[in-house]
Amino acid sequence: MAAGATYTPIQTITSSGASISFTSIPSTYTDLIIVVNGKSSGAGQMALRFNSATTNYSSTSLNGNGTTAYSQRTTTSSNSFMQLGYYDYYDSNQGTGIVNVMNYANTTTYKTVLARNNNASTGVGTSVGLWQSTSTINAIEVFPIGCTWITGTTLTLYGIASA
Repeated sequence: MAAGATYTPIQTITSSGASISFTSIPSTYTDLIIVVNGKSSGAGQMALRFNSATTNYSSTSLNGNGTTAYSQRTTTSSNSFMQLGYYDYYDSNQGTGIVNVMNYANTTTYKTVLARNNNASTGVGTSVGLWQSTSTINAIEVFPIGCTWITGTTLTLYGIASA
């Protein structure tokens, strides 16, 4: 992220009980940030899917729940989405997350993601993810794996522009 960058809100979506998709994302920023504030219908780790693509995702997560530390790595051959976290999953208790998507519009690099999720009832964690594609990201689906967002969960997409 460039020094002196500014955050511009692009879109806020409040869930009505499903996954959330940001579409028609402009390619005028250097990076994107997604801020999540909410709950899910079950125990679901946050996941991303870019441009509806179902291949070439990998991630590594480091998590803890107060008594147990855990790390997990997923590879491109096993995932149709990018999993971000393990013990820091969303459930019926309030959780928050911040996801940084770097160089999302650059057509010469793969897309890198850094994420931090927190849920006081389940744990905290940080993840790094990679989408092995040079395509510009113009749509992002955000969902808890195996369940849905509870009505009232909000996700905001910000663009980061160089100062």
